[in-house]
Amino acid sequence: MEQLVGKITHYFPKVGVAVVKLSGNLRQGDEILVKGTHSAFRQMVTSMQVEHANISQAAPGQEIGVKVTQPVHVGDQVYRSLTK
Repeated sequence: MEQLVGKITHYFPKVGVAVVKLSGNLRQGDEILVKGTHSAFRQMVTSMQVEHANISQAAPGQEIGVKVTQPVHVGDQVYRSLTK
């Protein structure tokens, strides 16, 4: 079971970082699912940043950078797994 927590607004392929505009809460250690036309994968959130500063949690309305394990695309949706 997943909850929509945001949308990809930008992707930096050289460093493997996605910018996510959050509509829900997200914490380091959460499992996320990225879904889009060309993307569908799960991963743990291991690194989150705001303005190049490491953070451990983020709230709706924030735009954060998240290290991703696979390429993503603008418009892909980010879901947080509700089962641990």
